[in-house]
Parts: sequence; C-alpha cells; structure tokens
Amino acid sequence: EQQKIAHCLSSLDEVIGLQAKKVQSLKQHKKGLMQQLFPAEGETTPRLRFPEFREAGAWEVKELIKLAGRGTERNQKGKIKRVLTNSAEYGVLDQREYFDKDIAIQGNLENYFVVDQGDFVYNPRISSFAPVGPISRNDVGKGVMSPLYTVFSFRQSDTDFFAHYFNSSAWHSYMRKVGSTGARHDRMAISNSDFLAMPLSVPNPKEQQKIAHCLSSLDEVIGLESHKLDALKNLKKGLMQQLFPQEVA
Repeated sequence: EQQKIAHCLSSLDEVIGLQAKKVQSLKQHKKGLMQQLFPAEGETTPRLRFPEFREAGAWEVKELIKLAGRGTERNQKGKIKRVLTNSAEYGVLDQREYFDKDIAIQGNLENYFVVDQGDFVYNPRISSFAPVGPISRNDVGKGVMSPLYTVFSFRQSDTDFFAHYFNSSAWHSYMRKVGSTGARHDRMAISNSDFLAMPLSVPNPKEQQKIAHCLSSLDEVIGLESHKLDALKNLKKGLMQQLFPQEVA
C-alpha cells in the first residue's frame, strides 16, 4: 500500500513538474520575444517586425512628458479608503489582498495620490523582478497610492502597447543613467523631471496595436497554463488529504 500511494503521488509530481516547465518555457519565450519586438538601446527599429510594417521606417523617440501627464491629485480629507500597491511580480493590486492586512494607516491617507483605472504607476523599490523598480498599469479600479510612487497617465486612450513596453527592459538603461540608489540601496532615487524626460521609442498606432495584441494573446496562454498548474497542485493537496489518515482531535 505504501508503494501504491507513493507511485500515485510520484506520477502526479511528474505531471506537475512538466506543467511547471511548460509555464516557465512560455514565460521565457515571451521575454525573448519582447527583446525582439522593442528596439534595443541606441536603436530606433526592433529586430523583429511584422511584415506589413517592415517598410514603415524607424520608430519615433519621444519623451514621456510629451505622451503623458503626471498625476498629482491628493486624496483630500481621506475620502478614498481603498489603498493600492504596485508589486513587481503581480502589478497593481489591492494592498489588503497583497499583504493580507492594511499596511497604510486608514486615518493617514490625505497625502496619498489618487489613482484612476488606466493610470500608470512607478514604484521605485528595486527587486529581482524589477531591477530599476516596476511601472505597471492600474487595471483594478480607482484607489490611492503612497506618495513615494509616481503616477502618470497617457493622453491616448489605447495604452496596451505601453503596458507591455514597461514590462520589457527597453527603458531600464535610461533609469540607471539618471537614477541612483541613494541612501536606501533598495530604492531608486530619480527626480520627477528626469523621470518624465524618459525617452520612449514609439511606432505608429497600428503597429502599437499589433504588438500589444501579440503579447496579450501570449499572456492569455501563459495565464491558462498557469491555472492548469495551480489546479494540479490543488489536486495533489486534496488527494494527499484523502490518502493519509487525518489527525484525530
């Protein structure tokens, strides 16, 4: 019976391992694809381009301030109670869900920035997932964020291209040139003027949409395969609870 149980769980472990490798392979594929779809440092055309845009010429380099405006609205009288955070791994999400508790003191939210859905947020905290700090789009809804973050919004309505752009490393070299880690080694120190002067390589709207659609489709596949992996892990957990005797109170 020991052998039968062990064989059952070991077989499931093999399936879980293969699924984990599949997810990791897809993530690596996306990472490599993004390096090809966005111009490398010092270049104005990507190495990989869709056929219909190969004769479209170089991408235009524009400073962030020409494309977007900084959000400076404060949470007057602390009316908005929903506190958001920008995680390097998961993007913008509700702080309560991320930390399982409220980190911000609810009575001290007046100085926080108001963040609308669709706004972008820069978190200067450095991590292995974000070597110069993450920039993420707020897709979860209206809330407030710490004044340590930089909030900005693009003037164009379709921002899918930029959401993917900031998940790439195309803008990292600029941040390293103008920023520093300052007194705290885990945070990037950069002035608002330097941040808004960040140069972005931008193609025409149709090419933006094509790139965004390609990467969003790949994200969907990664999401589905990740859900399968989670389901397999939960299956094993539930199976183990059934295959081994429960503790008797």
